Amino acid sequence: MTERKPPGVPFESWVDKQIRDAEQRGEFDQLPGVGKPLPADLETPYDELWWIRRKMAREGLSVLPPTLALRKEAEDALAAAYAAPSERIVRKIITDVNVKLRDMMFKPPPGPPLGMKPYDVEAVVREWRERRATAGRKTAGETTAGEPTERTDP
Repeated sequence: MTERKPPGVPFESWVDKQIRDAEQRGEFDQLPGVGKPLPADLETPYDELWWIRRKMAREGLSVLPPTLALRKEAEDALAAAYAAPSERIVRKIITDVNVKLRDMMFKPPPGPPLGMKPYDVEAVVREWRERRATAGRKTAGETTAGEPTERTDP
């Protein structure tokens, strides 16, 4: 692509010819992203830090202050505890997050306050049991609802 545009040739047609010739030579065949769709964020306004945000998302990094990150982690842990398959796992999840909450309560980092206290393990286990019992009743009700009932007409 070191040749110069000849005089009198419109710039657009000269560039198109250069691209067409390079395609025919196969110079675009080994580029990353060949055959993949364009990213969906093309219609968003331009962001100068787009590459940093994309790299952070790819690496799983967060820019939240430590207290807000722990608050999010605690909420996720509570949801994971409610979805856990056994009571032992529920207790382990809540105990692990409570250790982190206590550490941050006694050694607060700079930034917004935590505003949370450790979870009551027994209360979470009780709620977990109730949710499992409710879910069990719902599934039992669904299986019997579709079965035919006996008629008692004379």
